Amino acid sequence: MSTPKIVLFYVFVPLPDPEAIRLWQQSVCESLGLRGRIIVSRHGINATVGGDIRDVKRYVRATKSYPGFADADIKWSDGTGDDFPRLSVRTRPEIVTFGVPDEIEVDENGVVGGGVRLAPDDVHRLVEERGDEVVFFDGRNEIEAQVGRFEGAVVTKARTTRDFVPLIESGAYDHLKDRPVVTYCTGGVRCEVLTAVMRKRGFNEVYQLDGGIVRYGERFRDKGLWRGSLFVFDNRMSMTFSDEAEDIGTCVECGASTSNVANHPDREGRDLAVICPACLG
Repeated sequence: MSTPKIVLFYVFVPLPDPEAIRLWQQSVCESLGLRGRIIVSRHGINATVGGDIRDVKRYVRATKSYPGFADADIKWSDGTGDDFPRLSVRTRPEIVTFGVPDEIEVDENGVVGGGVRLAPDDVHRLVEERGDEVVFFDGRNEIEAQVGRFEGAVVTKARTTRDFVPLIESGAYDHLKDRPVVTYCTGGVRCEVLTAVMRKRGFNEVYQLDGGIVRYGERFRDKGLWRGSLFVFDNRMSMTFSDEAEDIGTCVECGASTSNVANHPDREGRDLAVICPACLG
């Protein structure tokens, strides 16, 4: 019996020939019948891939055979078998599109000048030591934060990742520049770049949640500082860490509590909204 699984991972490492990596990744995934999204740039790789667990394990082994990807932190989650409509493997200037490809410097240790990585337990220790001084800063788009976020987190009006640099440069968050800021995102990839962007713009004490919300949820489920559901970029749209997860989203139509995200009102378009199943129809 087939057991669908999804893997999420990224690696920041200099890649002298991104196109060769793209062709190799495409070939491996096609040979195994996997679907998902993979982005390759001179800065590294960012991938979310799904399929039968046996084939996904083969893909992970093949990917880790490349020396630059050998230490990739692979995050596993349960799939449905129909999580991605197709396979997309592309090369781009950035593996996360902040719009500053020439500003980001990557070496064999990852992004140069990024924030201090904190494991989930270290985040709790920081909060215990510094209390209300600590600021959680959501490194995701606004729609993602509507269904799940850290308690008391700063959520921007970003609609795409490209919005973050202008928002930070606007001065709207200058009052946080001397406070301990803990950035977080789904699996950690956006915070690798965001923390470097923030530090270059005068934020003095910047941290990133190592492994992202995914690793935090694995460690604390819904017993920690996280509230709600985790938005994911596949057909599931959102996932929870336990049966105790709260519905903190609000339906745009009726105001009911929900964690459901869907294309609305254009079912064929990309306009995502938090909308309960009853109103979605």
